[in-house]
Amino acid sequence: MDKHRGQIVEYLVRKKGINISELADKLRVNRRTLYNWFAHPLLKPEVIIRIGIVIKHNFSIEFPELFLSAQFDVHHQPDISEELVDDNIWRTKYLELLEKYNETLRLTLNNKQKGELFILFITTFVMAA
Repeated sequence: MDKHRGQIVEYLVRKKGINISELADKLRVNRRTLYNWFAHPLLKPEVIIRIGIVIKHNFSIEFPELFLSAQFDVHHQPDISEELVDDNIWRTKYLELLEKYNETLRLTLNNKQKGELFILFITTFVMAA
């Protein structure tokens, strides 16, 4: 019988006393996703690696058929701060593009059109929230 990967991962997370909400935040998922992962008997190796790195556990001990010990070495993993820098780059690019768009609207639309566009924007924003 195959190992239930999700249960094994959950057991080790709880054994280490790791808060589920904090783990979910560090993995950038919600708690429900984390619980769904724990319920999955064939949890993807990529997910196990992500969890292992965050909780500082080498899952090659429990799953030698899936992993090499080096896969859980923090020094061989990309720095999470690099991802945050990438997020900031995209956020900055978005804001620059939004400013250019707004400037174009300001220069090309008359007051009535601006008011109609503003109402459409607010309506869309409120409905999305």
